[in-house]
Amino acid sequence: MSIPSSETPLYNHPLPDIEQWLMSMDCCQNSTEPHFWSVSRPNWQAEITLDTDQITVRYLGSGEDGKDIQRSFKYSLSRQDIEAAVFSGP
Repeated sequence: MSIPSSETPLYNHPLPDIEQWLMSMDCCQNSTEPHFWSVSRPNWQAEITLDTDQITVRYLGSGEDGKDIQRSFKYSLSRQDIEAAVFSGP
C-alpha cells in the first residue's frame, strides 16, 4: 500500500497513511492516546492532535512571553500544504 500523492487532500488519506506520514516526519505517537503526536526540531517543539475535522498544532513556548502558539488546519488542505505549514515551525 502506498501513501496518496502529496497534492491529495488529507481527508482522502486513510488514517494508517496519515500515521505513516507523521512517523516519516519524525513525529512520535502517544502510546495511551493515539490521536496525540509530538515532534521536536532544533528550534521548536510541538504537539499535534488529529481531531475529527482538522489537525491542531500547538507550538510549545514559542509565542510572546513563552506562551504556546496554536494553529489548526482542515483536512481539506493537501498533505503538501499541511506539511509546509506545520513543519516550517511557529
